[in-house]
Amino acid sequence: MAWSTSQLADLAGTTLRTIRHYHDVGLLAEPERRANGYKSYGVPHLVRVLRIKRLTDLGLSLTQIADLGDGDEHPREALRELDTELAAQIERLQRIRAELALVLRQEVPTDLPPDVAVMIENAKLSPQDRSFTVVLAQLLSPETLARYAGTLKDYARDPAVIAFDTLPEDADDATRQAVADAMREMPYMAQMRAAFPDPAGLWNDAPRGVEHARRTVVKVMVELYNKAQLDVLVRMSS
Repeated sequence: MAWSTSQLADLAGTTLRTIRHYHDVGLLAEPERRANGYKSYGVPHLVRVLRIKRLTDLGLSLTQIADLGDGDEHPREALRELDTELAAQIERLQRIRAELALVLRQEVPTDLPPDVAVMIENAKLSPQDRSFTVVLAQLLSPETLARYAGTLKDYARDPAVIAFDTLPEDADDATRQAVADAMREMPYMAQMRAAFPDPAGLWNDAPRGVEHARRTVVKVMVELYNKAQLDVLVRMSS
């Protein structure tokens, strides 16, 4: 019994284009040709195509199948590796679904991890402070970020914060010092000092390293805050 290319494709439940592609990438040997020049496929070709189709359905790539060769009827190692990859993908998808469920249930913004977004939901952050927090979420470890977010739970629009947010770039020295002194005495700053007695504690376990976190924060702050505001922040830490 011999089949044409279209008959082989039909028997295997695939397409002519797929059969030709298997030939092109070396997965399927070229058959003999009839006197009229048409290809003549036999049972070994059908079995090979069915095996390739089964392995691709399981998730192996054509490159992986090519590496197996023709004789391995049970590619145990390749299937185990595939199973490990699929387990990791399933875990990732389950984690994403859990985050989506929290986002949908709590109706929190999507620019922060859901648990952090819930913690600071009622914090009255300025647009600049919120942007800063979003960047920190990318820089800090999950544990440090959770501690930082905890200090923001009861963050309120203290008069000192309003003074800082509206501070013009040309504010005089006395005004800058007054804002710095007022902000230093805010309840929020006491919470920050309690959570991070050593300011460097924010960066010590940064996933991409302390220097990367510090450099990024400096760049972000320079863009978010004007020179007078940056001067106030420096005075607060001195």
